[in-house]
Amino acid sequence: MDQLINQLPALLKMAGDTEAIRETAAMVAWNHLAGDGLRQQTEPIGLQQNRLIVAVADEIWRRQLESMSGQLVFRLSSLLGKGVVTFIEFRVDPKAVQAAKDRQQAAQGQPMPEREMPIPFELVSAAAAIQDSKLRKAFLGAAMSCTRRMERDEAV
Repeated sequence: MDQLINQLPALLKMAGDTEAIRETAAMVAWNHLAGDGLRQQTEPIGLQQNRLIVAVADEIWRRQLESMSGQLVFRLSSLLGKGVVTFIEFRVDPKAVQAAKDRQQAAQGQPMPEREMPIPFELVSAAAAIQDSKLRKAFLGAAMSCTRRMERDEAV
């Protein structure tokens, strides 16, 4: 992985250095430099001009990372080349951070965490008509998963 990360500046040049390519490279570089611990509290969400926008779990993380932003920009520049990211904007967005965690768990084949979410009356009514208990449980699980996914997509 380190060899690929070290090749990001060359890849940017070869790919034509478009805005979409720079954004993808900046997000990959952020995830690399963030490591496992910081990745649990942040999610890169975009690159506008040379400003990397990173969602953070809460205000405490925002303040802490803002105090380190100079170091982080320097490290990103060393991975991407000078000028790709010149500023990092940290936004408090716990839903975006949680959605990223959920996607990561799903990609690793881990079960999604259950949320404290009431089951809508319409789903309970529809499930009541299903005689087979396993099928009823699967129906409710799929319906709630779909509901959570729709809410997560609306938040992003």
